[in-house]
Amino acid sequence: MKIYISIDMEGMPGTFNWDQEKTDRPRVQKAIQAHVEDALKAILSSKENSLIDEIVIADSHSGGDNLSYDITALDPRISLISGGPRPAYMMPGFNSAYSMVFFLGYHAGTGAYKANMDHTYSNSRIQKIWINGIRMNEALINAAYAGYHGVPVALISGDKALELEMKEMMPWLEFVCTKEAVAKFAAKNFSPLQVQPILEQAICNSLKNSSIPLYTFTAPITLKIEFHSTAMTDVACLMPHTDRLDGRTVQYTDDDYGVIFEAIMALVTLASTAGI
Repeated sequence: MKIYISIDMEGMPGTFNWDQEKTDRPRVQKAIQAHVEDALKAILSSKENSLIDEIVIADSHSGGDNLSYDITALDPRISLISGGPRPAYMMPGFNSAYSMVFFLGYHAGTGAYKANMDHTYSNSRIQKIWINGIRMNEALINAAYAGYHGVPVALISGDKALELEMKEMMPWLEFVCTKEAVAKFAAKNFSPLQVQPILEQAICNSLKNSSIPLYTFTAPITLKIEFHSTAMTDVACLMPHTDRLDGRTVQYTDDDYGVIFEAIMALVTLASTAGI
């Protein structure tokens, strides 16, 4: 059994805004480290521990430098992917060899109501994003990438707003709620003493479940992104096969979800080079 864990920051217990990540970085890193360690200890103490061959953690927030390499000292089967830019953004090195996926510290999609630090890929560039007409968040985008490889997402931790989004689209998920938003940049963070036993039980349930559904899209797959400005859209349209729908919205279609997955980051990266 191979387990893949993709971690973000905004849904981690103890965080509430992006300035805090910079000005209070040691404390934020400690909170992230603690939540991931709790998850790993639950995996390693499970009855399925002897069946696990490898646990790969992808540090997937911003520059991929939020989790200490020390985390790998918990067990020789643990490895850590850090740094960026990189292919497959929040799912680097992922393939069909994995058995299941966990997303830790994830957040609600852009525009979600009462969501802590809501955004999808880029708060400063993406206004709205859809795939096949479905309003997307990062967890759904990444879950579909896992499904594209035939691997299920078993568990997600994050804020209450993300839980509501995910239960609508993937009701079978084990979800661990870490906080409730008071506003976009304010949160009621739950005690680790409350979160930890729920996380442990959710991991136990996940490891025992051999019939977790896949989250996938049927071809043709159409990506639509509304950017924050027409200048960003001007530059995004430099990517071949991108159709412009209006001043701020582009559309990109392909039968292969792997192409769509990489196209999102390519379009967002192009948009970052433009003025507003």
